[in-house]
Amino acid sequence: MRSANQLLKPVTTKVNNKGNLEIGGCDLIDLAQKYDTPLYVLDEATVRAICKDFREAFKDYPQTKLMYASKALCTQAVSILLESEGFGFDVVSAGEIYTLYKAGIDVKKVTFNGNNKSFEELSLALELGVGRISVDNFFELSLLVEIAKSYKKNVDILLRITPGIQCHTHEYIQTGQTDSKFGFDLTQIDEAVELILESYKNLNLKGLHAHIGSQIFETSIYPDEIEILVKEIARLNEKYSLNLTEINIGGGFGVKYTEDDTPPSVYETAQKIISKLNECIEKYGTEKLILYIEPGRSVISTACVTLYTIGSSKQVPQGRKYVAVDGGMADNPRPSMYRAAYSAEIANKPDEKPVKEVTIAGRFCESGDILIKDISLPETEEGDILCVYNTGAYNYSMASNYNRVQKPSMVLVNNSQSDMIIKRETLDDLISHDEIPDRLKI
Repeated sequence: MRSANQLLKPVTTKVNNKGNLEIGGCDLIDLAQKYDTPLYVLDEATVRAICKDFREAFKDYPQTKLMYASKALCTQAVSILLESEGFGFDVVSAGEIYTLYKAGIDVKKVTFNGNNKSFEELSLALELGVGRISVDNFFELSLLVEIAKSYKKNVDILLRITPGIQCHTHEYIQTGQTDSKFGFDLTQIDEAVELILESYKNLNLKGLHAHIGSQIFETSIYPDEIEILVKEIARLNEKYSLNLTEINIGGGFGVKYTEDDTPPSVYETAQKIISKLNECIEKYGTEKLILYIEPGRSVISTACVTLYTIGSSKQVPQGRKYVAVDGGMADNPRPSMYRAAYSAEIANKPDEKPVKEVTIAGRFCESGDILIKDISLPETEEGDILCVYNTGAYNYSMASNYNRVQKPSMVLVNNSQSDMIIKRETLDDLISHDEIPDRLKI
């Protein structure tokens, strides 16, 4: 069955009677004029459709807990929207925890990940009552138990392991291979468990956690991971008389950035996960395990587009034509970091035929600030609005103020209504944390 993560565009995308692109019932040209550009436009209907896909795909395994990976895009409005769709949250920082808390989210639905959590971050997690902490290393174990003692609390934890699985994605977003900064090696698990049982009695071990990477198209990789996790759960339960009942297999479900991308449907992947999990539960004799999954990109990426205004252009003699927009690597660093590919249209010319192959250049002072190489578009003019698809994940969340440029705003669209959920930064915002020593003041 097809799922929304396999789409290139938000589900409500169409050409309206004015000949402009429309998403969520809102004309993109009108949005650009009202809110200025660059502008992130998030389609509520697409987010809800994807959430429904995940719920339906995993309904045959009722013990599944859906946990949105907040690092993909974390705002208060997005968090409230996802909680309303039945999701919990995977977080990796105090900032993400605090965002959820201030949005009124029940933080018992939160799992806190990360390979170098600070004393302050762990203290905040315990103070607010975060539901699970996925412990990444021996240092964190010792730090967490001291904080737990100071709060006079027992803390539910998972141990994050590196299962030794390498998926075929960009090396920077592989996380499950043996040579990784994340998690305990399989040879270290017993030592960690013995520490918890003998010395770290404020820590309640509930299960194991692994994450093998991001933008994964290989459906066979999850069954391999499940085999390792369930086998380890069964072994630890028998050896130490434990009752571990939880496995967290992370996320990584792929999305469609270009027509060449062929991510599997959520339904196909879920079927393989559930089938393998049931097989392993029977094979290793464990009770029915609680399954946590942590989709992030696949929940939010397809639902968002970024609008840019086209400015200058440059034709290199006997070479490329560069078309510049008013954003770039500061609002979408993925092309310069990962050579990530994107698709785009001219929002005010969606029905015009492509006439030329151009390269979309950003406005920032780096030769590597190229958003899209060699894309076929209609004749471009200054003032045209470029709509770049699939920009919900790791665009705003990785945005910077490089060149002292303000971060864009974000609007949520639904049923012809647009609401700002992130304000555009002002010039005063840029200098709001600057301090001038008295000896330098003019």
